Amino acid sequence: MKRLLAATAALTALLAGSAHAAEPKLEARAILPADASFPAPFNGVVNTDPVFVPGSSQPVGGFSALLDAGNGDFYAMPDNGFGSKANSRSFILRLYTVRPKWKTEWSGKGDVKILDALTLSDPDAKVPFPIVNENTPERILTGGDFDIESVRQAPDGTFYFGEEFGPFIVHVDGKGRVLDAPVPLPRVFSPDNPFLLGRTPNLASSNGFEGMALSKDGKTLYPFLEGPLVGDDPLVRHVYEFDVSERRYTGRNWIYRMSIPGTLVSDAVAYSKDQLIITERDNGQGPAAAWKKAFVIDVPANKPNLQKHEIVDLLNVNDKDGISENPIRPGDFGLGNPFKFPYQTVEAVLPLSNNELAFVNDTNFGSTGRNPNLPDYSDFIIVKVPGIKG
Repeated sequence: MKRLLAATAALTALLAGSAHAAEPKLEARAILPADASFPAPFNGVVNTDPVFVPGSSQPVGGFSALLDAGNGDFYAMPDNGFGSKANSRSFILRLYTVRPKWKTEWSGKGDVKILDALTLSDPDAKVPFPIVNENTPERILTGGDFDIESVRQAPDGTFYFGEEFGPFIVHVDGKGRVLDAPVPLPRVFSPDNPFLLGRTPNLASSNGFEGMALSKDGKTLYPFLEGPLVGDDPLVRHVYEFDVSERRYTGRNWIYRMSIPGTLVSDAVAYSKDQLIITERDNGQGPAAAWKKAFVIDVPANKPNLQKHEIVDLLNVNDKDGISENPIRPGDFGLGNPFKFPYQTVEAVLPLSNNELAFVNDTNFGSTGRNPNLPDYSDFIIVKVPGIKG
């Protein structure tokens, strides 16, 4: 009997260890301070218009999208800035190149260096409506023109941005210059759409293309509406098909269903030829955060029914190595084991190699998900997720 009990205990411990090993695990972390800034031709200040002054800078803020920039660097994209079209007219639309110095279980500083900034502009007047910097030679684009929320890089090196004021798809070259007129989503209008012309909006403000996946072959974009259209079931999110070479919607679309009411699609990215990763979030932060999860679905073109399965709960990540434990500031929430990613807007996911996913939050210039007394920093993390491949 003693041998049987001992064998049972050993088997139980082995199974428990195996289950523990199969949990999503925090592999690395790096932080960009909340007050990070970068040189610019004019200062980014809430509720102001651009004033070109030498020695100016832009606040970086948090990030709504991540891309692989090679050599361990990332392109990290802020959105329109301070939260609305009216108050972000001096916030430059940019794609930053950043280099995290990851803190892991073995070593690392855990900080982030900003290497460069790609500034979006419209020098050839491709945008068919007046922009904030309309009468300047560079025609730099700002948060008063577009609310960019997602970005993908095509095989030819150009970038496609999904945005929310239209919603539009905006195409720029490798230097950030608009190449052709932004493509509107047919028959869908947000309250900020410049072509509304008295029509009633059928999409709530800030509910446009928060997530937009690019197929592995680079031929198709799949932009996801963050929220429902007017009259939809509140759990319905529309997914569209955009032909990259033709620069047009194909007319095909699908329905992605949210898991619970009151949540939003926050990103979409391809991680294999046949599947996408989708992130969902609620609006809670700190201890009130309840839903920050990632799911896998089939590529919409392959299956009419977008069934999904959960791959990671960002409010319950194994940190047995203590990567998040130092430093901890008074009032910090969700550090240690389990590690929590309790930010209001978790809006960026990027598949890496070795079953790893990178995530970063949008700070919203004042969200307090990590600490109720301090503005959020940009929290870059790598999570190892069993069962997926980069």
